[in-house]
Amino acid sequence: MTKKSFTLLLSSLLTFSMLTAACGNNNNGNNEAAATKDSGTSGGTNTATTEPAPEPEKPTEIKIMLPLNTAETPPDTIKAAVEKLTNTKLTYQFFPADTYEEKLNSSFATGSLPQVTYLKNQTTFIQMKESIKDGQFWEIGPYLTEFPNLNKLKPEILNNTKVDGKLYSLYIGRPLARQGIIYRKDWADKLGLKAPANLDELLAMAQAFTEKDPDGNGKKDTIGLVDRNELVYGAFKTISSWFGTPNNWGEKDGQLAPEFTFPQYIDTMDFFKKLRDGGYMNKDFAATSKTDAVNMFVSGKAGLYIGGSMQDIDTLNKDLIKNFPDAVLDTHSMVAGPDGKFAQWMIPGYNNVVLFPKSAVKDEAELKKILTFFDKMMTPEVANLMYWGIEGTHYTVVDGKAKPADDKELIEREVKGYKDSVIGEYETNGMYQSLNVLPGRIHAEELVLENVKVGVADPTAALDSPTYTSKGVELQQIITDATYNYIYGQLDKAGFEKQVEAWKSRGGAAIIEEYNAVYKK
Repeated sequence: MTKKSFTLLLSSLLTFSMLTAACGNNNNGNNEAAATKDSGTSGGTNTATTEPAPEPEKPTEIKIMLPLNTAETPPDTIKAAVEKLTNTKLTYQFFPADTYEEKLNSSFATGSLPQVTYLKNQTTFIQMKESIKDGQFWEIGPYLTEFPNLNKLKPEILNNTKVDGKLYSLYIGRPLARQGIIYRKDWADKLGLKAPANLDELLAMAQAFTEKDPDGNGKKDTIGLVDRNELVYGAFKTISSWFGTPNNWGEKDGQLAPEFTFPQYIDTMDFFKKLRDGGYMNKDFAATSKTDAVNMFVSGKAGLYIGGSMQDIDTLNKDLIKNFPDAVLDTHSMVAGPDGKFAQWMIPGYNNVVLFPKSAVKDEAELKKILTFFDKMMTPEVANLMYWGIEGTHYTVVDGKAKPADDKELIEREVKGYKDSVIGEYETNGMYQSLNVLPGRIHAEELVLENVKVGVADPTAALDSPTYTSKGVELQQIITDATYNYIYGQLDKAGFEKQVEAWKSRGGAAIIEEYNAVYKK
Protein backbone atom coordinates (compact mmCIF):
# COMPACT_ATOMS: atom_id res chain seq x y z
CA MET A 1 0.00 0.00 0.00
CA THR A 2 1.30 3.50 -0.96
CA LYS A 3 1.58 6.35 1.48
CA LYS A 4 -1.18 8.19 -0.42
CA SER A 5 -3.56 5.17 -0.23
CA PHE A 6 -2.92 4.80 3.51
CA THR A 7 -3.73 8.53 4.07
CA LEU A 8 -7.03 8.24 2.17
CA LEU A 9 -8.04 5.12 4.17
CA LEU A 10 -7.28 6.80 7.49
CA SER A 11 -9.33 9.86 6.43
CA SER A 12 -12.32 7.65 5.56
CA LEU A 13 -12.18 5.87 8.93
CA LEU A 14 -12.09 9.18 10.83
CA THR A 15 -15.08 10.47 8.86
CA PHE A 16 -17.09 7.27 9.64
CA SER A 17 -16.21 7.54 13.33
CA MET A 18 -17.43 11.16 13.53
CA LEU A 19 -20.73 10.29 11.85
CA THR A 20 -21.31 7.43 14.27
CA ALA A 21 -20.64 9.68 17.26
CA ALA A 22 -23.06 12.27 15.91
CA CYS A 23 -25.83 9.69 15.64
CA GLY A 24 -25.18 8.63 19.22
CA ASN A 25 -25.39 12.22 20.47
CA ASN A 26 -28.87 12.59 18.95
CA ASN A 27 -30.27 10.10 21.59
CA ASN A 28 -31.25 13.03 23.87
CA GLY A 29 -27.87 12.59 25.61
CA ASN A 30 -29.29 9.78 27.81
CA ASN A 31 -26.42 7.32 27.68
CA GLU A 32 -27.52 5.53 30.89
CA ALA A 33 -30.91 4.79 29.39
CA ALA A 34 -29.23 3.50 26.24
CA ALA A 35 -27.09 1.18 28.31
CA THR A 36 -30.17 -0.59 29.62
CA LYS A 37 -31.45 -1.38 26.11
CA ASP A 38 -30.51 -4.37 24.01
CA SER A 39 -29.25 -2.92 20.68
CA GLY A 40 -28.44 -6.28 19.17
CA THR A 41 -31.81 -6.71 17.40
CA SER A 42 -32.48 -6.16 13.70
CA GLY A 43 -32.62 -2.50 12.74
CA GLY A 44 -31.14 -1.43 16.08
CA THR A 45 -34.54 -1.54 17.89
CA ASN A 46 -34.05 -1.74 21.70
CA THR A 47 -36.65 -4.09 23.23
CA ALA A 48 -35.16 -6.36 25.99
CA THR A 49 -34.34 -5.36 29.60
CA THR A 50 -31.71 -6.73 32.05
CA GLU A 51 -32.77 -9.94 33.88
CA PRO A 52 -33.45 -9.40 37.64
CA ALA A 53 -30.98 -11.03 40.05
CA PRO A 54 -32.08 -14.54 41.09
CA GLU A 55 -33.53 -14.91 44.57
CA PRO A 56 -31.05 -16.45 47.08
CA GLU A 57 -31.68 -20.10 47.80
CA LYS A 58 -33.69 -20.63 50.95
CA PRO A 59 -31.70 -22.24 53.82
CA THR A 60 -32.35 -25.96 54.32
CA GLU A 61 -33.97 -26.64 57.69
CA ILE A 62 -32.51 -29.71 59.40
CA LYS A 63 -33.18 -31.21 62.83
CA ILE A 64 -30.33 -33.24 64.34
CA MET A 65 -30.35 -35.51 67.39
CA LEU A 66 -27.07 -36.53 68.98
CA PRO A 67 -25.49 -37.56 72.31
CA LEU A 68 -23.87 -34.90 74.50
CA ASN A 69 -20.59 -35.83 76.19
CA THR A 70 -20.29 -32.62 78.21
CA ALA A 71 -22.12 -31.31 81.24
CA GLU A 72 -23.80 -28.41 79.42
CA THR A 73 -25.46 -27.92 76.04
CA PRO A 74 -23.13 -25.80 73.86
CA PRO A 75 -24.16 -22.25 72.91
CA ASP A 76 -24.95 -21.37 69.29
CA THR A 77 -21.51 -19.89 68.56
CA ILE A 78 -20.34 -22.72 66.31
CA LYS A 79 -23.82 -23.54 65.01
CA ALA A 80 -24.39 -20.00 63.71
CA ALA A 81 -21.09 -20.04 61.82
CA VAL A 82 -21.87 -23.47 60.33
CA GLU A 83 -25.28 -22.27 59.17
CA LYS A 84 -23.70 -19.40 57.24
CA LEU A 85 -21.19 -21.66 55.53
CA THR A 86 -23.73 -24.33 54.60
CA ASN A 87 -26.87 -22.24 53.97
CA THR A 88 -28.85 -24.18 56.56
CA LYS A 89 -31.05 -23.56 59.57
CA LEU A 90 -30.00 -26.20 62.09
CA THR A 91 -31.82 -27.41 65.18
CA TYR A 92 -29.60 -29.54 67.41
CA GLN A 93 -31.30 -31.78 69.95
CA PHE A 94 -28.61 -32.68 72.48
CA PHE A 95 -29.29 -35.39 75.05
CA PRO A 96 -26.88 -36.60 77.80
CA ALA A 97 -24.76 -39.52 76.61
CA ASP A 98 -25.42 -41.49 79.80
CA THR A 99 -29.14 -41.74 79.03
CA TYR A 100 -29.00 -41.37 75.25
CA GLU A 101 -29.97 -44.94 74.43
CA GLU A 102 -33.20 -44.56 76.40
CA LYS A 103 -34.05 -41.35 74.53
CA LEU A 104 -33.12 -42.96 71.20
CA ASN A 105 -35.36 -45.96 71.84
CA SER A 106 -38.32 -43.90 73.05
CA SER A 107 -38.08 -41.50 70.11
CA PHE A 108 -37.94 -44.40 67.68
CA ALA A 109 -40.92 -46.11 69.33
CA THR A 110 -43.03 -42.93 69.06
CA GLY A 111 -41.92 -42.11 65.52
CA SER A 112 -40.39 -38.82 66.66
CA LEU A 113 -36.80 -39.23 65.50
CA PRO A 114 -35.54 -36.13 63.64
CA GLN A 115 -34.25 -36.07 60.06
CA VAL A 116 -30.68 -36.70 61.20
CA THR A 117 -30.23 -39.24 63.98
CA TYR A 118 -26.83 -39.99 65.47
CA LEU A 119 -26.60 -43.27 67.33
CA LYS A 120 -24.43 -43.64 70.44
CA ASN A 121 -21.89 -46.29 69.46
CA GLN A 122 -21.45 -49.57 67.61
CA THR A 123 -23.73 -51.37 70.07
CA THR A 124 -26.71 -49.10 69.40
CA PHE A 125 -26.04 -49.50 65.68
CA ILE A 126 -26.27 -53.28 66.02
CA GLN A 127 -29.51 -52.92 67.96
CA MET A 128 -30.97 -50.78 65.17
CA LYS A 129 -30.14 -53.21 62.36
CA GLU A 130 -33.48 -55.03 62.34
CA SER A 131 -35.31 -51.71 61.97
CA ILE A 132 -32.95 -50.79 59.16
CA LYS A 133 -33.76 -54.07 57.41
CA ASP A 134 -37.47 -53.33 57.86
CA GLY A 135 -37.10 -50.19 55.75
CA GLN A 136 -37.35 -47.64 58.56
CA PHE A 137 -34.32 -45.69 57.32
CA TRP A 138 -33.16 -44.35 53.97
CA GLU A 139 -30.58 -46.28 52.00
CA ILE A 140 -27.97 -43.67 51.00
CA GLY A 141 -25.37 -45.75 49.17
CA PRO A 142 -26.72 -45.06 45.66
CA TYR A 143 -26.50 -41.29 46.22
CA LEU A 144 -22.92 -40.93 47.46
CA THR A 145 -21.38 -40.62 44.00
CA GLU A 146 -23.42 -37.43 43.51
CA PHE A 147 -21.55 -35.78 46.38
CA PRO A 148 -17.81 -35.31 45.76
CA ASN A 149 -16.84 -35.02 49.42
CA LEU A 150 -19.02 -37.80 50.81
CA ASN A 151 -17.62 -39.94 48.03
CA LYS A 152 -14.20 -39.64 49.70
CA LEU A 153 -15.27 -41.65 52.76
CA LYS A 154 -13.18 -44.80 53.15
CA PRO A 155 -14.81 -47.77 51.37
CA GLU A 156 -13.40 -50.28 53.86
CA ILE A 157 -15.08 -48.45 56.74
CA LEU A 158 -18.32 -47.91 54.85
CA ASN A 159 -18.37 -51.66 54.22
CA ASN A 160 -18.18 -52.26 57.97
CA THR A 161 -21.39 -50.27 58.44
CA LYS A 162 -23.42 -51.93 55.68
CA VAL A 163 -26.56 -53.90 56.50
CA ASP A 164 -27.31 -56.80 54.17
CA GLY A 165 -24.77 -55.31 51.78
CA LYS A 166 -26.50 -51.91 51.62
CA LEU A 167 -25.31 -48.58 53.01
CA TYR A 168 -27.68 -46.60 55.24
CA SER A 169 -25.28 -44.53 57.31
CA LEU A 170 -22.43 -42.04 57.38
CA TYR A 171 -19.67 -42.65 59.91
CA ILE A 172 -17.69 -40.64 62.44
CA GLY A 173 -14.16 -41.88 61.86
CA ARG A 174 -11.68 -42.93 64.51
CA PRO A 175 -8.14 -44.35 64.36
CA LEU A 176 -8.23 -48.12 64.13
CA ALA A 177 -6.16 -48.85 67.23
CA ARG A 178 -5.63 -46.03 69.75
CA GLN A 179 -5.44 -48.19 72.87
CA GLY A 180 -2.41 -48.74 75.07
CA ILE A 181 -0.87 -47.72 78.38
CA ILE A 182 -0.63 -44.29 79.97
CA TYR A 183 1.73 -44.52 82.91
CA ARG A 184 3.64 -42.48 85.49
CA LYS A 185 7.07 -42.26 83.92
CA ASP A 186 8.40 -40.34 86.92
CA TRP A 187 7.46 -43.29 89.14
CA ALA A 188 9.04 -45.76 86.73
CA ASP A 189 12.25 -43.73 86.53
CA LYS A 190 12.47 -43.50 90.32
CA LEU A 191 12.10 -47.28 90.61
CA GLY A 192 14.45 -48.04 87.71
CA LEU A 193 11.71 -49.49 85.51
CA LYS A 194 11.38 -49.27 81.74
CA ALA A 195 8.15 -49.44 79.77
CA PRO A 196 6.98 -53.09 79.99
CA ALA A 197 8.16 -55.13 77.03
CA ASN A 198 5.92 -58.09 77.87
CA LEU A 199 3.10 -59.15 80.17
CA ASP A 200 5.41 -60.32 82.95
CA GLU A 201 7.04 -56.89 83.05
CA LEU A 202 3.59 -55.25 83.07
CA LEU A 203 2.64 -57.30 86.13
CA ALA A 204 5.98 -56.43 87.75
CA MET A 205 5.41 -52.71 87.16
CA ALA A 206 1.94 -52.88 88.70
CA GLN A 207 3.42 -54.67 91.71
CA ALA A 208 6.26 -52.16 92.10
CA PHE A 209 3.89 -49.18 91.84
CA THR A 210 1.91 -50.77 94.67
CA GLU A 211 4.65 -51.94 97.03
CA LYS A 212 7.72 -49.72 96.53
CA ASP A 213 6.39 -46.30 97.54
CA PRO A 214 6.75 -44.66 94.10
CA ASP A 215 5.45 -41.30 95.34
CA GLY A 216 7.98 -41.24 98.15
CA ASN A 217 5.61 -40.25 100.93
CA GLY A 218 6.53 -43.18 103.15
CA LYS A 219 3.04 -44.64 102.99
CA LYS A 220 1.61 -47.66 101.19
CA ASP A 221 -1.17 -45.68 99.54
CA THR A 222 -0.72 -46.36 95.82
CA ILE A 223 -1.75 -49.13 93.43
CA GLY A 224 -0.43 -50.18 90.05
CA LEU A 225 -3.43 -50.30 87.73
CA VAL A 226 -6.70 -48.41 88.03
CA ASP A 227 -9.48 -49.92 85.91
CA ARG A 228 -13.19 -49.37 85.43
CA ASN A 229 -16.41 -51.31 84.83
CA GLU A 230 -15.86 -51.71 81.10
CA LEU A 231 -14.43 -54.88 79.56
CA VAL A 232 -14.01 -53.35 76.10
CA TYR A 233 -12.72 -49.81 76.58
CA GLY A 234 -11.17 -50.45 79.96
CA ALA A 235 -8.00 -52.48 80.42
CA PHE A 236 -9.37 -55.99 79.86
CA LYS A 237 -9.74 -56.17 76.08
CA THR A 238 -6.43 -54.44 75.41
CA ILE A 239 -4.52 -56.81 77.67
CA SER A 240 -6.52 -59.71 76.23
CA SER A 241 -5.29 -58.82 72.73
CA TRP A 242 -1.72 -58.91 74.04
CA PHE A 243 -2.39 -62.47 75.19
CA GLY A 244 -3.43 -63.29 71.61
CA THR A 245 -7.20 -63.45 72.12
CA PRO A 246 -9.13 -62.87 68.87
CA ASN A 247 -10.96 -59.61 68.37
CA ASN A 248 -14.53 -60.58 69.39
CA TRP A 249 -14.48 -63.59 67.06
CA GLY A 250 -11.75 -65.81 65.69
CA GLU A 251 -11.24 -68.97 63.68
CA LYS A 252 -11.11 -72.30 65.43
CA ASP A 253 -11.06 -75.54 63.41
CA GLY A 254 -12.16 -73.64 60.32
CA GLN A 255 -15.16 -72.11 62.07
CA LEU A 256 -15.79 -68.69 63.62
CA ALA A 257 -16.04 -68.85 67.39
CA PRO A 258 -16.51 -66.14 70.05
CA GLU A 259 -13.41 -64.82 71.80
CA PHE A 260 -14.39 -66.18 75.22
CA THR A 261 -14.17 -69.76 73.93
CA PHE A 262 -10.41 -69.38 73.34
CA PRO A 263 -7.82 -70.33 75.99
CA GLN A 264 -6.22 -66.86 75.73
CA TYR A 265 -9.38 -65.36 77.21
CA ILE A 266 -8.96 -67.59 80.25
CA ASP A 267 -5.29 -66.51 80.45
CA THR A 268 -6.40 -62.88 80.52
CA MET A 269 -8.84 -63.53 83.36
CA ASP A 270 -6.06 -65.30 85.28
CA PHE A 271 -3.80 -62.27 84.77
CA PHE A 272 -6.43 -59.91 86.15
CA LYS A 273 -7.05 -62.26 89.03
CA LYS A 274 -3.34 -62.02 89.93
CA LEU A 275 -3.50 -58.22 89.75
CA ARG A 276 -6.59 -58.05 91.94
CA ASP A 277 -5.61 -60.75 94.45
CA GLY A 278 -2.20 -59.10 94.88
CA GLY A 279 -3.75 -55.69 95.49
CA TYR A 280 -2.00 -54.33 92.40
CA MET A 281 -5.26 -52.85 91.03
CA ASN A 282 -8.45 -51.44 92.53
CA LYS A 283 -10.33 -54.43 93.92
CA ASP A 284 -13.75 -52.97 93.14
CA PHE A 285 -12.93 -52.23 89.48
CA ALA A 286 -16.15 -53.92 88.28
CA ALA A 287 -18.11 -51.21 90.13
CA THR A 288 -15.78 -48.29 89.33
CA SER A 289 -16.99 -45.69 86.83
CA LYS A 290 -14.67 -44.09 84.31
CA THR A 291 -14.93 -40.79 86.17
CA ASP A 292 -13.87 -42.42 89.44
CA ALA A 293 -11.01 -44.27 87.72
CA VAL A 294 -9.73 -41.04 86.18
CA ASN A 295 -9.97 -39.26 89.53
CA MET A 296 -7.91 -42.00 91.19
CA PHE A 297 -5.22 -41.63 88.54
CA VAL A 298 -4.97 -37.83 88.56
CA SER A 299 -5.04 -37.74 92.37
CA GLY A 300 -1.83 -39.80 92.45
CA LYS A 301 -3.34 -43.06 93.68
CA ALA A 302 -2.44 -45.20 90.63
CA GLY A 303 0.37 -45.40 88.10
CA LEU A 304 -1.15 -47.31 85.16
CA TYR A 305 -4.18 -46.40 83.08
CA ILE A 306 -4.85 -48.89 80.25
CA GLY A 307 -7.44 -49.07 77.50
CA GLY A 308 -9.57 -46.81 75.32
CA SER A 309 -7.22 -44.20 73.94
CA MET A 310 -3.65 -43.18 74.61
CA GLN A 311 -4.71 -39.75 73.35
CA ASP A 312 -6.41 -39.28 76.74
CA ILE A 313 -2.96 -38.40 78.02
CA ASP A 314 -3.57 -34.70 77.33
CA THR A 315 -6.51 -34.49 79.72
CA LEU A 316 -4.97 -36.76 82.32
CA ASN A 317 -1.72 -34.77 82.27
CA LYS A 318 -3.54 -31.44 82.60
CA ASP A 319 -5.38 -32.58 85.73
CA LEU A 320 -2.48 -34.54 87.20
CA ILE A 321 0.05 -31.70 87.16
CA LYS A 322 -2.41 -29.48 89.01
CA ASN A 323 -1.92 -31.84 91.94
CA PHE A 324 1.67 -32.92 91.23
CA PRO A 325 3.56 -30.33 89.14
CA ASP A 326 6.59 -32.60 88.75
CA ALA A 327 4.64 -35.62 87.50
CA VAL A 328 5.56 -36.99 84.07
CA LEU A 329 3.35 -39.24 81.93
CA ASP A 330 4.26 -41.36 78.94
CA THR A 331 2.51 -43.85 76.66
CA HIS A 332 3.30 -47.38 75.58
CA SER A 333 1.55 -50.12 73.60
CA MET A 334 4.05 -52.67 72.33
CA VAL A 335 3.61 -55.39 74.96
CA ALA A 336 4.54 -58.85 73.73
CA GLY A 337 2.36 -61.83 74.52
CA PRO A 338 3.48 -65.21 75.92
CA ASP A 339 4.50 -66.23 72.39
CA GLY A 340 6.66 -63.11 72.00
CA LYS A 341 4.35 -61.62 69.35
CA PHE A 342 2.65 -58.24 69.30
CA ALA A 343 -1.06 -57.75 68.63
CA GLN A 344 -3.62 -54.96 68.98
CA TRP A 345 -7.37 -55.29 68.61
CA MET A 346 -8.88 -52.82 66.17
CA ILE A 347 -12.23 -51.11 65.92
CA PRO A 348 -13.98 -51.14 62.50
CA GLY A 349 -12.81 -47.56 61.87
CA TYR A 350 -15.81 -45.74 63.35
CA ASN A 351 -17.25 -45.14 66.78
CA ASN A 352 -20.67 -43.91 65.72
CA VAL A 353 -22.93 -43.55 62.68
CA VAL A 354 -25.71 -41.28 61.42
CA LEU A 355 -29.06 -42.53 60.12
CA PHE A 356 -31.88 -40.80 58.23
CA PRO A 357 -35.35 -41.97 59.37
CA LYS A 358 -38.04 -42.22 56.71
CA SER A 359 -40.55 -41.02 59.30
CA ALA A 360 -38.81 -37.61 59.28
CA VAL A 361 -37.28 -37.36 55.79
CA LYS A 362 -40.31 -37.35 53.52
CA ASP A 363 -38.79 -37.86 50.07
CA GLU A 364 -35.65 -38.23 47.98
CA ALA A 365 -35.40 -34.49 47.33
CA GLU A 366 -35.29 -33.74 51.07
CA LEU A 367 -32.75 -36.50 51.63
CA LYS A 368 -30.48 -35.01 48.97
CA LYS A 369 -30.67 -31.58 50.61
CA ILE A 370 -29.60 -33.13 53.92
CA LEU A 371 -26.78 -35.05 52.24
CA THR A 372 -25.70 -31.75 50.66
CA PHE A 373 -25.22 -30.39 54.18
CA PHE A 374 -23.03 -33.35 55.12
CA ASP A 375 -21.10 -32.98 51.88
CA LYS A 376 -20.32 -29.39 52.90
CA MET A 377 -19.41 -30.61 56.40
CA MET A 378 -16.67 -32.63 54.75
CA THR A 379 -14.93 -29.53 53.38
CA PRO A 380 -11.87 -28.39 55.36
CA GLU A 381 -13.50 -25.06 56.21
CA VAL A 382 -16.59 -26.58 57.84
CA ALA A 383 -14.83 -29.63 59.30
CA ASN A 384 -12.24 -27.41 61.02
CA LEU A 385 -14.97 -25.14 62.36
CA MET A 386 -16.93 -28.01 63.86
CA TYR A 387 -13.93 -29.99 65.10
CA TRP A 388 -11.58 -27.24 66.28
CA GLY A 389 -13.83 -24.18 66.62
CA ILE A 390 -13.20 -20.63 65.48
CA GLU A 391 -9.63 -19.87 64.47
CA GLY A 392 -8.11 -17.27 66.75
CA THR A 393 -10.61 -18.03 69.52
CA HIS A 394 -10.55 -21.77 70.07
CA TYR A 395 -7.35 -22.61 68.20
CA THR A 396 -4.51 -21.25 66.10
CA VAL A 397 -2.69 -22.81 63.16
CA VAL A 398 0.99 -23.57 63.79
CA ASP A 399 3.09 -25.38 61.18
CA GLY A 400 -0.07 -26.42 59.37
CA LYS A 401 -1.62 -28.02 62.46
CA ALA A 402 -4.25 -26.93 64.98
CA LYS A 403 -3.05 -25.76 68.37
CA PRO A 404 -5.96 -25.59 70.84
CA ALA A 405 -6.27 -22.43 72.92
CA ASP A 406 -5.18 -22.51 76.55
CA ASP A 407 -8.77 -22.00 77.69
CA LYS A 408 -9.77 -25.68 77.68
CA GLU A 409 -13.03 -24.94 79.49
CA LEU A 410 -14.10 -22.62 76.65
CA ILE A 411 -13.34 -25.32 74.06
CA GLU A 412 -15.18 -27.93 76.10
CA ARG A 413 -18.21 -25.69 76.48
CA GLU A 414 -18.50 -24.27 72.96
CA VAL A 415 -16.90 -26.83 70.62
CA LYS A 416 -16.98 -30.35 72.09
CA GLY A 417 -20.69 -30.96 71.36
CA TYR A 418 -20.17 -30.32 67.65
CA LYS A 419 -16.74 -31.93 67.44
CA ASP A 420 -18.25 -35.33 68.22
CA SER A 421 -20.51 -35.11 65.16
CA VAL A 422 -17.94 -34.52 62.39
CA ILE A 423 -18.17 -37.04 59.55
CA GLY A 424 -15.08 -38.82 58.25
CA GLU A 425 -11.53 -38.19 59.43
CA TYR A 426 -8.71 -35.79 58.56
CA GLU A 427 -7.64 -37.91 55.56
CA THR A 428 -11.12 -37.58 54.02
CA ASN A 429 -12.45 -34.21 55.21
CA GLY A 430 -9.17 -32.28 55.14
CA MET A 431 -9.35 -30.89 58.68
CA TYR A 432 -6.19 -29.99 60.57
CA GLN A 433 -4.35 -32.57 62.59
CA SER A 434 -3.50 -31.70 66.16
CA LEU A 435 -0.27 -29.90 67.02
CA ASN A 436 1.02 -31.97 69.91
CA VAL A 437 3.59 -30.56 72.29
CA LEU A 438 3.38 -33.02 75.19
CA PRO A 439 6.09 -35.66 74.62
CA GLY A 440 3.80 -38.46 75.78
CA ARG A 441 1.10 -37.42 73.30
CA ILE A 442 3.61 -37.20 70.46
CA HIS A 443 4.70 -40.71 71.41
CA ALA A 444 1.06 -41.83 71.47
CA GLU A 445 0.50 -40.69 67.89
CA GLU A 446 3.55 -42.67 66.78
CA LEU A 447 2.26 -45.74 68.60
CA VAL A 448 -1.18 -45.49 67.00
CA LEU A 449 0.50 -45.98 63.62
CA GLU A 450 2.54 -48.90 64.97
CA ASN A 451 -0.56 -50.50 66.47
CA VAL A 452 -2.21 -50.81 63.07
CA LYS A 453 0.76 -52.77 61.75
CA VAL A 454 -0.02 -55.55 64.24
CA GLY A 455 -3.77 -54.88 64.28
CA VAL A 456 -6.33 -57.66 64.56
CA ALA A 457 -9.69 -56.99 62.89
CA ASP A 458 -13.06 -58.34 63.97
CA PRO A 459 -14.05 -60.80 61.21
CA THR A 460 -17.76 -60.25 61.96
CA ALA A 461 -17.65 -56.44 61.67
CA ALA A 462 -19.43 -56.46 58.30
CA LEU A 463 -21.50 -59.60 58.92
CA ASP A 464 -25.09 -59.85 60.07
CA SER A 465 -26.61 -62.23 62.57
CA PRO A 466 -30.34 -61.72 63.26
CA THR A 467 -30.03 -63.41 66.65
CA TYR A 468 -27.07 -61.25 67.62
CA THR A 469 -28.97 -58.14 66.55
CA SER A 470 -31.97 -59.03 68.68
CA LYS A 471 -30.30 -60.76 71.64
CA GLY A 472 -26.57 -60.07 71.45
CA VAL A 473 -26.41 -57.34 74.10
CA GLU A 474 -28.57 -59.35 76.49
CA LEU A 475 -26.48 -62.48 75.97
CA GLN A 476 -23.19 -60.61 76.34
CA GLN A 477 -24.20 -59.73 79.89
CA ILE A 478 -23.92 -63.44 80.76
CA ILE A 479 -20.27 -63.42 79.68
CA THR A 480 -19.55 -60.04 81.29
CA ASP A 481 -20.91 -61.22 84.66
CA ALA A 482 -19.06 -64.53 84.37
CA THR A 483 -15.79 -62.74 83.56
CA TYR A 484 -16.06 -60.47 86.60
CA ASN A 485 -17.07 -63.37 88.83
CA TYR A 486 -14.07 -65.42 87.67
CA ILE A 487 -11.66 -62.55 88.37
CA TYR A 488 -13.30 -61.96 91.77
CA GLY A 489 -12.83 -65.65 92.61
CA GLN A 490 -16.54 -66.45 92.65
CA LEU A 491 -16.29 -68.79 89.64
CA ASP A 492 -13.61 -71.33 88.70
CA LYS A 493 -12.83 -72.42 85.15
CA ALA A 494 -15.57 -75.06 85.15
CA GLY A 495 -18.06 -72.50 86.41
CA PHE A 496 -17.07 -70.05 83.69
CA GLU A 497 -17.42 -72.69 80.99
CA LYS A 498 -20.87 -73.52 82.36
CA GLN A 499 -21.84 -69.89 81.76
CA VAL A 500 -20.53 -70.13 78.21
CA GLU A 501 -22.84 -73.10 77.68
CA ALA A 502 -25.69 -71.02 79.08
CA TRP A 503 -24.82 -68.32 76.54
CA LYS A 504 -25.00 -70.91 73.76
CA SER A 505 -28.29 -72.43 74.91
CA ARG A 506 -30.04 -69.05 75.15
CA GLY A 507 -29.19 -68.02 71.60
CA GLY A 508 -25.42 -68.05 71.31
CA ALA A 509 -25.39 -71.27 69.29
CA ALA A 510 -27.68 -69.62 66.74
CA ILE A 511 -25.34 -66.62 66.55
CA ILE A 512 -22.40 -68.92 65.85
CA GLU A 513 -24.36 -70.71 63.14
CA GLU A 514 -25.59 -67.48 61.51
CA TYR A 515 -22.17 -65.83 61.45
CA ASN A 516 -20.55 -68.91 59.96
CA ALA A 517 -23.23 -69.20 57.30
CA VAL A 518 -22.43 -65.73 55.92
CA TYR A 519 -18.69 -65.91 56.70
CA LYS A 520 -18.23 -68.80 54.27
CA LYS A 521 -19.91 -67.01 51.36
